[in-house]
This record gives sequence, structure tokens and C-alpha cells, in this order.
Amino acid sequence: MQVDGCRIPFNLSGTVYQKDLGVELAQKSLKGLMTKTAMDPALVDYVLYGTVIQEPKTSNIAREAAINSGFPSNVPGHTVTQACISANQCFTTGAEKILSGQADVVVAGGCETFSDVPIRFSRPVRQRLIKAPKAMKKGAAGLLGLTKGLKMKDLAPEAPAIANYTTGEVMGHSADRLSARFGVSRADQDAFALRSHHNAAAATEAGLYEDEIVRTNGITTENNIKGGSTMEKLQSLKPAFIKPHGTVTAGNASALTDGASAMLMMNEARALELGYTPKSILRSWAYVACDPFEDLLLGPTYAIAKVLKEMNLSIADIGVIEIHEAFAGQVLSNLVAMESKKFADDHLDGFHIGELPMDKINTLGGSLSLGHPFGATGGRLVTTASNRMVRGEGKYALIAACADGGIGHACILERYGDN
Repeated sequence: MQVDGCRIPFNLSGTVYQKDLGVELAQKSLKGLMTKTAMDPALVDYVLYGTVIQEPKTSNIAREAAINSGFPSNVPGHTVTQACISANQCFTTGAEKILSGQADVVVAGGCETFSDVPIRFSRPVRQRLIKAPKAMKKGAAGLLGLTKGLKMKDLAPEAPAIANYTTGEVMGHSADRLSARFGVSRADQDAFALRSHHNAAAATEAGLYEDEIVRTNGITTENNIKGGSTMEKLQSLKPAFIKPHGTVTAGNASALTDGASAMLMMNEARALELGYTPKSILRSWAYVACDPFEDLLLGPTYAIAKVLKEMNLSIADIGVIEIHEAFAGQVLSNLVAMESKKFADDHLDGFHIGELPMDKINTLGGSLSLGHPFGATGGRLVTTASNRMVRGEGKYALIAACADGGIGHACILERYGDN
């Protein structure tokens, strides 16, 4: 059961949270969740927290953030990293702990900061620094010997790599190629991005995120939403990855974002005993893997097919759809694949998902407009979907996301009280 969830405002890197460490963003979300739900941290059995670009000093950020958020020292926690679905893995692992009887109450979430990434020396320099203490015993000659073989380029610092280790390709290149493969045009992508920004702006104006965002650093606003954007502005942007004829731009790709999310999960008996009314039930979930060279971002299609089959549901049964918007082209390519009977026959054992109705997809905006802190997005997707169902949008919600490495996730939530 998801009892409730929250997130701190997602904001562009280098802006609102430029002075905050990743662990501090995590603390803000955990404290916000405990305050919002009036939950005693001492009643939590386990904390699961996701992040992607890890700070070595807080490698188990779940543990560090929990302790520094007021959780008792006897509440264990561990950190998950699974690219953009790290928080998704946290809440499904939490569900597994509850189902297996290992826990009654779990807090799950994730965070990411791009304002303070770990930058390190190159490998040749690191190797010499490791040998430095021994070399120092030999005096100046020993230290001088460490520089032998070093090149000028070795002295340049290394920022965390965004390119996939196996393919050597950044996800933007993959999104470009995937869009071309499925016939998704630049105009299609820009129109979808514009829809995301307009939906997010309208939802914010209507107060539909007030129950989700906790005040942090004195604000509840998110600065990546461009409600005044136009097709003309988006179409004026140049290709960001494949030049000069690529279709992915800074306008139809998710931006580097700082943020954190958290959710409170319980088994039904414990929730009712403590006086909570859950928002949703996590009914089915799946993680899939596909070819990272050709299908890197197609994971959602494979995962959605799997959870729909497991639940014996069709798209017509789904009232709420929340899909992670890494790139507009990635979402639209998956929609084309799901609608294609040929793709179903060739890749999904004949299981035809069909057309996903656009009026159910990301109606409050998505990662293109709200931002995408890698480790936190999964928590946002679940909380937004649950809140949409609570407001009466349907009995079932479908959540899906792609992740680097050709991994995909999907899950189905059921509105609590409808079973």
C-alpha cells in the first residue's frame, strides 16, 4: 500500500539547490514526508533510497539521510542505483519486504543533484596518488618518479560520465535514432514537449501539486516549467546530439535537475491500525531488459506488456497513465511500438498493447517540464498517479519508465477501496 508521498520542488541544477549536498536534498524529502503524514520515524522498519551519481562520502545515502532526518539509529536502510528507475526499484523492493513479512512500514524514495557532482582525477593520476605514500619514503626522487608517463590530458578532471559504459553512447543519441526508426518527427517531439509544459503550468496554477510538493528552502515553486513556451520557440532550437539533422534538442529532452522524493508504504493492517487510509495498492510490477544498442529506451513497451498480461488487463481498463519523459522522442517511439501489431507479433509474443489514449497520459506534465532528478523521478510518478486516482480519474494507474542500459520498468496501481 502507498499511504502517501511527497517531493521537494524539482529545480534546475545550479539554481535553488546549488549549495545543497545530495544527502541534504534526501533529508528534506524524508523530513517532509514525516511531517506531512505525522508519522513517527521510530515506527518505520526500513528505508530504501535511490540515487545515480553517488557521492563517495555518502555512498549509502539512505542510511546517512535517515539518521540525519531524525530516524532512530536502529532503523536500517540501503541505497539502490538503477539509473532513472532507482526510486522505482526502491518502492517495489519495499513492497517485496512487506509481502514477505520482513517489514510492515517502509519509506522509499530517491534524490539527485547535478549542482554538486563528484569530479575526480583521471585514472593515471589516481593510480599514482595511491602509490604516493610509498614513494614519499624515497624522497623527491620517488615523488618525481610518479610523474613518469603522465600526459597533459591526464591532468584534466573527470566529471561523471553520462554515456553508457557498454555502448559508449549517450541517451540523447539513442533517442535520436529511435525516433528515426519509428517515424517520430521533430515536429511531433516539439509538440509533445510543449504539451508537457502547458499541462504542468496548468496543473500548478490549479493547485494540483499542492498535496505533493513540500515547502523546501522557503519555496514550493519549480523553475523548469515553461508555460509560456511556443512551438516557434521550440522549433528554433538546434539539434543537441546528432548534428545537423538530429531531432532531439534541449527543448524536447529532460533537463539536468536537482530534487528528491519519498513515499510511505505499509501493509493494510498496519496502516489501518495507525489510522491511515492508503491511497493506492501496488498490484503488479516488472523489470525488463532489452538490447542497449538498438532498443535502449524501449524498455517501457516490454514492461507494460508484461504487467498488463500478468493482471489480465487491457489499456481500456487503465484510467491513469504516467510515463517518464526522458525525451519526447522516447515516449512517442514507445507509443508507436505499443500501437503496432507487427511489433507485438515480432517482439511481444503477439501481445498487442494497442493505442494509449493521450488524454490519460501525463495530464499534469512530466519529466520534460517538471524536471528529472534521476534517482527521484520514480517516486514522483507513483505519488502523482495515486493522487490522480484519488481525485477520481480511474481504478487503475499504469506507470512506466526507461533507464540506461536498456532497462525498463512498469507497474500497476489500484485505487484503494475499489477492490
